[in-house]
Amino acid sequence: MEKLVVIAGTNASGKSDLAVKIARAVKGEVISADSRQVFKGLDLGSGKITVPEMQGVPHHLLDVAQPGDYFSLAHYQRLAYEAIDDVLSRGRIPLLTGGTGLYINAVVDGYELEPGEPESAVRERVEGMDCEELLEIVRNADPSGAEKLDPHNKRRLERAAEKILTGKKLENSAHKRYETLVLGVTWPRAELYERIEERLKRRLDEDMIGEVERLRAAGVSDDFLYRLGLEYRYILCYLRGQYSYEKFYEELFKEIRHLAKEQMTWFRKRKDIVWIDMKDDPFGKAIEKIDAFLKGE
Repeated sequence: MEKLVVIAGTNASGKSDLAVKIARAVKGEVISADSRQVFKGLDLGSGKITVPEMQGVPHHLLDVAQPGDYFSLAHYQRLAYEAIDDVLSRGRIPLLTGGTGLYINAVVDGYELEPGEPESAVRERVEGMDCEELLEIVRNADPSGAEKLDPHNKRRLERAAEKILTGKKLENSAHKRYETLVLGVTWPRAELYERIEERLKRRLDEDMIGEVERLRAAGVSDDFLYRLGLEYRYILCYLRGQYSYEKFYEELFKEIRHLAKEQMTWFRKRKDIVWIDMKDDPFGKAIEKIDAFLKGE
């Protein structure tokens, strides 16, 4: 099998900067694994890397969909396979980089996915349910599968209920397409939270709220923005007058920290991750692991 390097980590962990440094050293290209960065115009809110930050390294799967478009895991996997195969065909190293664990697993483990958008009636039905109702649908059809779901993650519960109601399997069969080295970046929790707050303040200073105002003015629906979660959801609520600025900041900072914790919990379920301490020469350690992997050692 062809070889794929993965750089996974939480938000604000420095994985994007590390991926750029690695790509420049090994003649690599970055394939984004972020569920919000696929959409055009979602830049500050999604933490999308800027062109200067790319330092000339090609990046793939950024800005491949319009806000409001239906974009499924199957869509992402297909585009990721195409991008990875293109990079490999040119003798370069693909670096799958991001924090959306499901996207990474779909590519690394080779999920066999069923394409297609769920029927609109089914989607409308599940969107009107609360978490307990969604979990009950899944539990009735697949008790063991229901136990693996976070009972408070409404987006994941909706996707699971959609699968059940459209006659699909909850668990995907899999067929690995690439030999992979999965690197996970890690920080002490207190320092990661400091990085999260620093980045949040910087993006707010760079007019992240204005980004949401412009998206709304361009016709992007509030429903779509709300479903994106985190920055987009809380900014939307602030613009609607549901929060004071202070309350908005407090709640958003808390939720981003919570997401980072969830991301780390998700990644730690993978037993094949090689962890890279971001305080102990992460570039040198990563290059050492990658060189050995590419040489088959």
